[in-house]
Amino acid sequence: MVADDLGWNDIGFNNPDIISPNINYLAKSGIILNHAYVQPLCSPSRASFMTGWYPFRLGMQHLVLGHRQNACLPLDRVLLPQVLKKNGYKTHAVGKWHLGYCKWECTPNYRGFDSFQGYYASREDYYTKSHNDGFDFHKNKDVFWQANGTYSSYYYSAAVDKIIAQHNVTIPLFLYYPIQSVHEPLQYNYAILRLAAGMVTALDDAVGQLIHSLEKKGILNNTIIFFTADNGGWIPYHGNNYPLRGGKITIWEGGTRVPAFIYGKGVKKSEARYDGLMHAVDWFPTIAEAAGLKYDDPEMDGVSLWKSIIKLSPSPRTEIVYNLDNKTIPEEGHAAIRVGEMKLIVGIPGLFNSWYKPEEEWDEPLPKTDYSDMDELFGEMVEKRPDWKLYRGLFNLSADPYEHTNLYWQHPDIVRKLETRLHYHYSRMVPADYPPDDPASDPKYWGGAWSPGWC
Repeated sequence: MVADDLGWNDIGFNNPDIISPNINYLAKSGIILNHAYVQPLCSPSRASFMTGWYPFRLGMQHLVLGHRQNACLPLDRVLLPQVLKKNGYKTHAVGKWHLGYCKWECTPNYRGFDSFQGYYASREDYYTKSHNDGFDFHKNKDVFWQANGTYSSYYYSAAVDKIIAQHNVTIPLFLYYPIQSVHEPLQYNYAILRLAAGMVTALDDAVGQLIHSLEKKGILNNTIIFFTADNGGWIPYHGNNYPLRGGKITIWEGGTRVPAFIYGKGVKKSEARYDGLMHAVDWFPTIAEAAGLKYDDPEMDGVSLWKSIIKLSPSPRTEIVYNLDNKTIPEEGHAAIRVGEMKLIVGIPGLFNSWYKPEEEWDEPLPKTDYSDMDELFGEMVEKRPDWKLYRGLFNLSADPYEHTNLYWQHPDIVRKLETRLHYHYSRMVPADYPPDDPASDPKYWGGAWSPGWC
């Protein structure tokens, strides 16, 4: 299960002020992944979840795929659901895709899923399922207008319940559940004092319904639930990553270290926090091994942590690449790497570079939700602080997890070591596939819906 834009401090097992009893129950009955990392934005993280590859090796490292872009997750990559399906699993996806849809071959039904219900692009209204004058909701290959009017987490809960209820238990099941919550727009019961916290409660209700559906089918005790966010919380839209620095659209810890846990069959620890490193690329091989499968891809960046997590033994991962983006304006962060406890940042870290307490209100204009003003915001930031373009940072994340003390000039030997690793990864990088908007995508050509078929 993937929660959208859920910050480190947006969940009850990290912050007791947040009401999330169902999520708390699963997390505390399983193993909380205390150092689970993802990418600074949605599409890159989802690309890593599905492929086990870093986004900079897929051309997916710059911002996110837009509604109108003629691009998608490379079609020559094998995806996790394809491997599971080949090994006898029934595979279903419910929620947000956001890995491209300009042609049918890019969409979930062609990438290993037996069924798909949800939306193709980055965000939409929770009730109307529309965005930028177009409707975005499909049930398999059909535009599903009937989803209009139902709050999305309620719709998804009902869809998941039906999938589980109708499943033949003699066949293994893989359900990919990238729910819309808690991505903006902030929409929920307005009687709730804090709307953003209320949306976390809506997410928690969906988790509670998932538990109920599995119990009702009699398969909860034979199920493993993997839970993660796709990036940190978005600061201007009430994302809460404190005390971590930064947030979504940055390579600071607040943008890339997220709430995550594993619960279920084979996970016998409880009230446990696993402190080993894990990255988004590791979910593919970890889930595959948990399913009893062996998938050999010598080019894959991910490694399985399944045995390490359930035994609480040291992680086989000792290095994380936060991002490599050589676009002229790398809004979400230019380059960063962690080796052991040391983290090196080279160039722009992103657009939100401070520590944002949950009680603080955002007092600047809100960024556009389609990211169309990112270049402008970047320019304003650099105008105020030109030194950000040449920024260099070195942090000991064991001693300084909140990135307060820059050690860059004190440890040139460590800097050289980490720069050597960055240069190696640069040698593997492919250019970002980030084309201009294609007018052929306009919903007016597709019956009012954002639909495939224009590339």
